[in-house]
Amino acid sequence: LIVYPHGGPRARDFYDFDFIAQFMATRGYAVLQPQFRGSVGFGKAHEDAGKGEWGGKIQMDLQDGIAALAALGDIDASRVCVVGASFGGYSALAGAALYPDTYRCAVAIAPVADLGMLVTEQGRINGRKDAGIEDLRDQLGAATKDKLLAQSPAKHAGAVRIPVLMIHGDQDTVVPLTHSRLMADELKKAGKPHELIVL
Repeated sequence: LIVYPHGGPRARDFYDFDFIAQFMATRGYAVLQPQFRGSVGFGKAHEDAGKGEWGGKIQMDLQDGIAALAALGDIDASRVCVVGASFGGYSALAGAALYPDTYRCAVAIAPVADLGMLVTEQGRINGRKDAGIEDLRDQLGAATKDKLLAQSPAKHAGAVRIPVLMIHGDQDTVVPLTHSRLMADELKKAGKPHELIVL
């Protein structure tokens, strides 16, 4: 199984062609695209339930999806990889670092690796009064510094026990390359298997 959480997290997957999901399926993988809490289009309560749950209940939703498919006998729960881009990339890194027994590998495309750095960067780039930074703070649930540290995969690289692949563009203006470089540095320090491909 490949768990393939969408970006956002205020986004959703639709019943339309997704070239990445389709590519993975053509390689023989089952692909789960979960509409975890925080996803839009399922009511305000569902969307609001994701606030402050980066690395928390959102990750539990991914694990619940794995458990449901395993209970149906559709997948082997010991052979699961997590793949995602942007927030989905964050979920891939969070899966590897915060829930190391769940996955066999992680692929993070343009991931967020450090939530405190994300808030600081967004404020510096767009200004502290920018609507985007206010939206990010809202999504993070006005998290404390300690909670941001607890939910940041780069701060828990030592817990990673699976191979991690990161792919990041050097001109990314949404999630700067500094996130993947930081995660790669932390994984290297911890002696963990990883690769960073910079496009």
